[in-house]
Amino acid sequence: MENKLKILIFGYGNPGRKDDGLGPMLSEKIGEWLVENNITGIDVDSNYQLNIEDAYSIKDYDLVFFADASREDIDHFMIDQVTPSEKAGFNTHTVSPGFVLDLCNKLYNKNPQVFLLHIRGYDFSMEESLSDEARENLEKVFNHLTELLSKPDLIRKQDMRISI
Repeated sequence: MENKLKILIFGYGNPGRKDDGLGPMLSEKIGEWLVENNITGIDVDSNYQLNIEDAYSIKDYDLVFFADASREDIDHFMIDQVTPSEKAGFNTHTVSPGFVLDLCNKLYNKNPQVFLLHIRGYDFSMEESLSDEARENLEKVFNHLTELLSKPDLIRKQDMRISI
């Protein structure tokens, strides 16, 4: 199956800090799902953190989903639409999805539709594993995202803020 839209799933976080690895683990699961279902037009990537160079990475996509672990008081996960932001953060190690989008707009005159998947994490201690609660949240966001990716044209037609 080929998507008409070019889509990127970009998970970020540190897998060595337990639940902080939720973003990269989601990217890995989506990558496996894409191969198993012979789906093209959707790419996956991951890193420890967002960088200013990621403005280049997202410039050729119609839809971008950034995925990160969250300490916010949400049930399982939340999806927010990202708007451009000139605020880089406290330092260059805290580049936000909004800042990456802003750079993409300014440097390449490109404006993909960008969403941030906040996946609830609970334990951020030094260990390469997920807590049971985070593993459950990963499954929930994976199921929801694969359903969305099966009909990406619907995503483009709406602003989205979902909390599950």
